[in-house]
Amino acid sequence: MGAAEVTAFLNYLALSRRVAAGTQNQALAAILFVYRVVLEQPLPWLEKLDRAKRPARRPVVLSIEDTARLLARLEGIPRLVAELLYGAGLRVEEALSLRIKDLDLSRREIVVRSGKGAKDRVTMLPEKLTAPLTTHLARVRALHDRDLALGLGRAPLPYALAGKFPKADRQWAWQFIFPSVATCTDPYTGATVRYHLHPRTIQRAVRAAATRAGITKPVGCHTLRHCFATHLLERGYNIRTIQELLGHKDVETTMIYTHVLNRPGRGVSSPLAKVCRAWMRAAHAGAVCHRCDINRRVMSASFLISDSHPQSVLSIIGATQMRRPVSTVLLL
Repeated sequence: MGAAEVTAFLNYLALSRRVAAGTQNQALAAILFVYRVVLEQPLPWLEKLDRAKRPARRPVVLSIEDTARLLARLEGIPRLVAELLYGAGLRVEEALSLRIKDLDLSRREIVVRSGKGAKDRVTMLPEKLTAPLTTHLARVRALHDRDLALGLGRAPLPYALAGKFPKADRQWAWQFIFPSVATCTDPYTGATVRYHLHPRTIQRAVRAAATRAGITKPVGCHTLRHCFATHLLERGYNIRTIQELLGHKDVETTMIYTHVLNRPGRGVSSPLAKVCRAWMRAAHAGAVCHRCDINRRVMSASFLISDSHPQSVLSIIGATQMRRPVSTVLLL
């Protein structure tokens, strides 16, 4: 199988099967791996390859009312994590990777360590979550004390800190805020540690809550981060401030939420609104539908969209715009 066959297969995926761009890229990466590692021979350049286009998607954003209904359908730790995602604009991995030392309840700050792009940042801690987090941390501390009594109580440390600080993994400051229910074996050190909750646990809980709340939009954990940025923009906060809170490297990434913020029609007022106002003004003047010779006063906006009187509607609107009496409208 050479370059022609590989190109034909990838074009078949994109054109005939109409797969997503990520699926075609995954197939190409697998073929390149086979050639490079297994066959140990280079694959010629694929000149006639038709790449699947990755569409520009807008993020899904819920209204404040839908967000409240979603959070109300959650309970326990999943609700606390979801409120952190929405209240601080965190990614689900960032929230679950938080350790005790990253939380400052007095200053209401959260330090996100090694976020996307291996960058640290500081974001806000909602005041509403101070009391629930305090109660939650007391339960986590009790769990940690029981683990220590059993000779456990270790948390996996990042990078090579376990060799530099051998006893740091048992310290309270290095424990995860949302520890897992069960312990596991650290593949690097072989020690029995208590990792944080699996992201899938929160993702399943959020999707189930969206179903119970009757929300028809595709909702996931990252939707709450999108809602955080959009709702702050709606309240008039500076986009640079939101960029810093989200940890975006470029403001262009944050600018996508300004497109989500735009109302349908990009602020353009529909002409139907003007028709409704014209009808209401005509109603007070005693408008008559001349085409059908029916003496009917305009009492409902539903009359506007009637297909049987479009020209009469236009005649009345034209009369009101020219400030002429409706009674002088000529028969069209």
